[in-house]
Amino acid sequence: MTIKLGVPSKGRLMDKTFDWFGKRGVSLARTGSDREYAGAVEGVEGVELVLLSAGEIPRELASGRIHLGVTGTDLVREKLPRWEQQLEEVAPLGFGQADLILAVPSCWVDVETLDDLDAAASAFRANHGFRLRVATKYHRLVREYLQHNGVADYQLVDSQGATEGVVKNETAEAIADITSTGETLRANHLKILGDGPILKSQATLWRSRVATYSDPDRKVLSALLDKLR
Repeated sequence: MTIKLGVPSKGRLMDKTFDWFGKRGVSLARTGSDREYAGAVEGVEGVELVLLSAGEIPRELASGRIHLGVTGTDLVREKLPRWEQQLEEVAPLGFGQADLILAVPSCWVDVETLDDLDAAASAFRANHGFRLRVATKYHRLVREYLQHNGVADYQLVDSQGATEGVVKNETAEAIADITSTGETLRANHLKILGDGPILKSQATLWRSRVATYSDPDRKVLSALLDKLR
């Protein structure tokens, strides 16, 4: 009889998640050293705290190894195709807000919208002999967004480091990345296209639809969710 709750294991996301639960009468705490991924839950019986990286939590929910988890909307939608069949959104938590945006060099004065980008991409391929490169960590979301909006002559290149620097380093011509203030983009002489963000993300509590729930588990889950609501 245990409901497993996955929470980011470090940083501001962990601290803010602990605060959010604490304000609702459920105390979460890390036990042991910072190198140990162990935790404790007080305020409701039968809940086990599992500390994971935010990027691991969508997969653990989708596999049913945890029942509840806190992670960003962006990570769920990027990592899980047909995520609605595997997860249920329980509650947005009101922090960790960020937008997944598309940005191009500020000096591209004629590129302000996706239509402009499509035209620029065609011209780029004609001039350079290869497709315009968009650096991102979010391949699924960006590909779907560009296809939906009719942008054709591009290629996605993987970026696992500081995505904002790839244009300056000439390893890509545009980027798609998460931003909260836009300051880093401006510092790297990039501008966000004016069509709006690809996705607005925030930290969210999710429930696994595929995890196994015994009758006692369902009672624990109901008691926990009643407190959180």
